[in-house]
Amino acid sequence: MSERVLWITGGGSGMGAAVARSAAGSGWTVVLSGRRAEQLTAVSDEISDAGGRAAVLPLDVRDGDAVREASDTILAEYGRIDGLVLSAGLNAPKRRWDDQSMEDFSAIVDTNLMAAVVVIDAALTALRESGGVVVAISSYAGWSHQPRAGVAYSASKTALGSAIRALNEQEATHGVRACHLCPGDVATDFLDQRPEVPDAEARAAMLTPADVGETVRFVLDAPPHVRIDELVISPVRRG
Repeated sequence: MSERVLWITGGGSGMGAAVARSAAGSGWTVVLSGRRAEQLTAVSDEISDAGGRAAVLPLDVRDGDAVREASDTILAEYGRIDGLVLSAGLNAPKRRWDDQSMEDFSAIVDTNLMAAVVVIDAALTALRESGGVVVAISSYAGWSHQPRAGVAYSASKTALGSAIRALNEQEATHGVRACHLCPGDVATDFLDQRPEVPDAEARAAMLTPADVGETVRFVLDAPPHVRIDELVISPVRRG
């Protein structure tokens, strides 16, 4: 099989990093983007040390010019983009109508929804050429209402699901496939943004980043005629 190139946003930690490790182990060349260059480099080095292929393109996904420049850089280097994983996400401890700020609301929607759309748009021509696959790592809150998830987070993830459905409907003729992946609780540092931070016992019952990484790899490696429109994964026990 020829080289397959996967661009991952939010690739420096948590689920994004786990996806990078799993996909690289399946033969993908992974390009990692995110704001923290040191973390991206650490993941890239780990993949390289294990015999995989990885590169780093630091950026803030909310910067549309930087996103488009990164897409151009990947195409100049590899000539293709076969897969896209959207893992960058944001929430805030103050997330209810009675305590949220509009500044936080905008930042959450810009990161979880608008930035995801901009990244897809930047890569779409290349994905059409390759018949590529997109995995948007969303949330249980994007699949069903979760009162503790917050107003902005729930709204952004629900809208992301609609964007992915529209992508599938409109781009099927080009062979583009997209999955709205909705994990339940995952034990990552993202939990530190909750109003009540889960303790070690609660985290032990959750999904792990590696669980999500393996799930995304399954979607990425599905045959070209198979589209996994939406996938919900949950820990057996929920807090």
